[in-house]
Amino acid sequence: MEIKQTALAGTLESSDVQITLSQGQGITIDLDSSVADLYGDQIKQVVKDTLATYDITDAQVKVVDKGALDCVIKARMMAVIQRSLDTVDQPNWEVL
Repeated sequence: MEIKQTALAGTLESSDVQITLSQGQGITIDLDSSVADLYGDQIKQVVKDTLATYDITDAQVKVVDKGALDCVIKARMMAVIQRSLDTVDQPNWEVL
């Protein structure tokens, strides 16, 4: 699928993550996290897996992590993807 617009999901509160998704070439992930040394690879994998579920192959992702769990990262990714695809009123229930 192709990204139609830049979108944002999440907050900068503790235990949350803010994700910005925009058009790009290939998948690029810019991760800003105080725990990137320990969990950076896992955070990026959750992002990549969620993008793959939606068949998105070209995207620029900015992730600002404040200690979010994997389930929170996935939920924020799903929200930002649906916003960027302009399908907010038509959720893809299969990825849940």
